[in-house]
Parts: sequence; C-alpha cells; structure tokens
Amino acid sequence: MKTMVKSFVLLLVGALLLTACSTKAPGTESDSKKKGKGDLKIGLSISTLNNPFFVTLKEGAQKEAKKAGVQLKSVDAQDDSAKQANDIEDLIQQGVDVLLVNPTDSAAISSAIESANSAGIPVITVDRSAEGGKVVSHIASDNVEGGKMAGEYIAKQLKGKGNVVELEGISGSSAARERGEGFHKAVDNEKGMKVVAKQTASFDRAKGLNVMENILQGNKKVDAVFAHNDEMALGALQALEAAGLKDVIVVGFDATDDAQKAIKDGKMAATVAQKPDMIGSEAVQTAVKVSKKEKVEKFIPVDLDLITK
Repeated sequence: MKTMVKSFVLLLVGALLLTACSTKAPGTESDSKKKGKGDLKIGLSISTLNNPFFVTLKEGAQKEAKKAGVQLKSVDAQDDSAKQANDIEDLIQQGVDVLLVNPTDSAAISSAIESANSAGIPVITVDRSAEGGKVVSHIASDNVEGGKMAGEYIAKQLKGKGNVVELEGISGSSAARERGEGFHKAVDNEKGMKVVAKQTASFDRAKGLNVMENILQGNKKVDAVFAHNDEMALGALQALEAAGLKDVIVVGFDATDDAQKAIKDGKMAATVAQKPDMIGSEAVQTAVKVSKKEKVEKFIPVDLDLITK
C-alpha cells in the first residue's frame, strides 16, 4: 500500500513539473495573439445625426471601414456635450484602438479627449477641432476659406452694397468660429456692405426659421443671408418666403441634397460643398495608419467647392 501511495505521489509531482516547464510567459505568441487588421476597433463620436451632413460623414466612414476590414463603432451625441463625454467614456471602456471625434463643443470636448489620452488611445478630430487634449490629426475642410468663399460670392452678387444677415452655428464650435471668421474677412472690407444682424441658430433648421423670423420683425431690409450650414439656410429661406421676400440671396454651407435642390429650383443662391463622405473616409484611413504607428499629417484638408445654379 505504501509503495502504491509513493508511486502516485511521484507521478503527480512529475506531471506538475512537466506542466510548469511547458507554460510560456505572458505575452508570448501562444499566450496572446497579435492583433490583426480585422481586430482593429475604431470609435466614432458624432455631434448629431439629426443633420444630413453628419449622416453622410458617418456613411463615408462606414464604407471605408468595411473596405479596410476594420470594426467601426459609432455613437450619436445628439448635440449634447455631456452625452458626448459619456459616449466617449463608453468607447474607451469598450477598448477602441483609435478614437474619431466630431465635437459638439470644441472647448467642452477637451476633458473627454484627455481621458482617451490617459487610456493610451490616439484621437483624431473630424470636421470640428478641439481646444484641449492631445490630437494626432485633424481632418476637415478649411472652414475659414469656405466662409470667405461665401462672403466673396455675396459681395460680388450685391456689387459691394447691401444689408446682410449672418446665422451662426453652435456657439463654441470651431466650425462656427472659423466660417464666421472667413466670411468677415470677405465682407468687412466692403464699405457699402453691412451685417445688420448676427445670431446663432445652432446649425438647426427649425432654429434657423425662428431666428430669421425674429430678425425680420425688426428689419425687413435684408439683401442677403449667410448661414453657417445648409440647415439654417433652409430655415431662413422658409422665413423669407413667409414674409414675402423672394429676392434675398441665401448662401449656406455643406451642399446637402435639400440645399442643392433649393439651388436648382432657384430658391437658394449658393452653398459651399464640404464633401462629408470624403471626410469620413479619410478619417478611417488615417485611423488605420495611426494604428500601424505610421506618420500622419497634423491637418488633413478636404477640398471645397462653391455650388451655384
């Protein structure tokens, strides 16, 4: 009996020693597989999907992600800075490898980007920039140049004389600030032109309608409207038509389908085309490069066009 017990103990010890000798240290190929292309997970936080521009941007990103064979997880902040911060925290917890951010507010987004930085996740901003946190690349159209294109077009149509209304985007967003900056570069030097009203309508069509209605109550002598996006321009157009003002030059920004139709129908005068699908596609391409530790440019511009009838 003692011999049998002794044999069993020796056999058990030998098995344990064999197991210990065959176990590889953590981080070796048998313990953890190297992440392949299909395992790459990209997070995309969008300011709002209640705007056709950002819907198209998301679609462009999705198409490129499918083409590249990578995972894309997108979330909608619904124009709420607090929700966007929570969405980004969720993406961090889900273990995304690269984060694409289209900020609702360029200042408020800073803390969320810093959280991603602390987690070692590279951040790329899309269409709108961030005022804080470390960002490896920014992909957007040149909003200053686009605003300038719109201002120069209006000045040319009015021959340097007239009253203009400016409908601004979300306060605090880089897009609103930069488009306004470019617009004023073009019109402020025209002595015969005057910006008679400048109010925010938060890139929203319904707000564009309401703000324009309020402006017209105090001043119906309006020759042109520049809106920082097409949604506000289309809202302003509704207000102008309701007031019986049909000869006002209305210029938007984004070249959405509704805006291009309004231009074709002779209702809107022009819009600045940003090519959101290309912005989304470029964002995913850049994210893939960043994941491979490839060098990318700090700013990747996407071409603009002025669309008229």
